[in-house]
Amino acid sequence: MEGKRVFYSEWAYVLGIIVLAFGTALMEKANFGMSMVVAPAYLIHLKVSEYLPFFTFGMSEYVFQAVLLCLVSIVMRTVKKSYLLSFVTAFIYGIVLDLLMSAVALIPFSGIGWQIVFYVVGMVVCSIGVALLFYTYFPPEAYELLVKEFSQKFNTTIGKTKTIYDCTSCVLSVILSLSFFKSFVGINWGTIVCAIVNGWLIERISNFLKNNFAFKDAFNWNEKFQ
Repeated sequence: MEGKRVFYSEWAYVLGIIVLAFGTALMEKANFGMSMVVAPAYLIHLKVSEYLPFFTFGMSEYVFQAVLLCLVSIVMRTVKKSYLLSFVTAFIYGIVLDLLMSAVALIPFSGIGWQIVFYVVGMVVCSIGVALLFYTYFPPEAYELLVKEFSQKFNTTIGKTKTIYDCTSCVLSVILSLSFFKSFVGINWGTIVCAIVNGWLIERISNFLKNNFAFKDAFNWNEKFQ
């Protein structure tokens, strides 16, 4: 810890959620295809909102993540308090996402050049948000919790497990898109790029954070969230 700057895990949680939501909003603005992680929820949002206009992207996120948490419970053969609290994180993220989607939609810049900027910045920002959530005792979203739990259960690295999950989510997105719309909607070449590099990028950012910051708890709440 000597020579490292202190980074409180509670701030890692707050910043992680905000940064992740912001990155997702930027990628939606870019329109090169959503991140494969959120693409299934995004496609469900697009389809359901045709019949229920109030069904936002954020709402779709925490509904879809509730399904993922059920999957984690089945695979791990247990229901932990952290799984239930992970849904709380998903709910908070969904609200923040809807707010930031509205804010990013107001950005006046357009054109292919700005789309590329939005996409690249959005992908990197999303990776930073995910990496931050790995350094907090608060239960992360279902996406990150699934990767963390499966990584420990099957004794694989977080980067490798994340890449496998991302590719699986990418395939699911293709199936949903073709089933719902008979064409590729919400997914594009940007989705494929994310599926390939996102796990690698998160692992590099995570290592950077670990090597440069000493993550400490400001409050003694760790046991309450396990």
